[in-house]
Amino acid sequence: MNKLLKIGLFAVLFAVFFASCVPQKKMLYLKEAQMAAENLSKEYVNDRTLDYKLQPGDNLFIRFINTVDERSVAALTGDVAARSTYTSDASIYLQSYTLDEEGLIELPLVGKIELKNLTVDQAKDKMQTELNKYINQTTVIVKLSNFNLTVLGEVTRPGMYKVYQSQINLFEAVALAGNMTNFAKNSEVKIIRQTDNGSEIATVDMGNADILSSPYYYLKPNDIIYVEPLKIKQWGFTAFPYSTVISIVTLAVTLYSIFSYNR
Repeated sequence: MNKLLKIGLFAVLFAVFFASCVPQKKMLYLKEAQMAAENLSKEYVNDRTLDYKLQPGDNLFIRFINTVDERSVAALTGDVAARSTYTSDASIYLQSYTLDEEGLIELPLVGKIELKNLTVDQAKDKMQTELNKYINQTTVIVKLSNFNLTVLGEVTRPGMYKVYQSQINLFEAVALAGNMTNFAKNSEVKIIRQTDNGSEIATVDMGNADILSSPYYYLKPNDIIYVEPLKIKQWGFTAFPYSTVISIVTLAVTLYSIFSYNR
């Protein structure tokens, strides 16, 4: 019995130790073995371009500024931004300019302007050109007001987040969601992105430093980030279960004592 108990106890401890802990390397970002070994820095090229193309349904914050003739500008453009206060997401939606199904916005006296498939900067330049035909010395400000991201899966706070800046990268998006959990599989992070032909799914490895040069490093409006869980989550622990092991050992010693006494 003594020998059997020793073998059983060893098997239990072996199984618990190797099956319950998440390896530390699974939780690291930007692993680069060669760089670590040689203690070298490395440059990753990634052009930070604002290339998102406006699509039907996008909401734009547009402001027309003319300190000389504000009334004429308001009449031409119906500039609600000049006299509105944005206090919530709903007010931004209701008081912004929305591209219709054809990618057009309409200004009262200027008429319809097509902005579909233009970047925000290109849209600004086009609107500036159109407005200059009617009134001079007017500055046009254009910003995308519906930069939304959805972060799902193994993150602390999954959900949809609004981004109030022109661009955000993948690490910043994960940070918004409270970072990854200990069960996150950072080597297979899915990015779902809308395209002209539908949706595409890309898989990126946040544990590999090459992601810094990936075309998916900088995110686009309405991207969905899904962080897959490790398989070990079904039955594992994020840290070594000392209390469980102590309980098992205590039970084994107790059973051994009982059997030994009965002999």
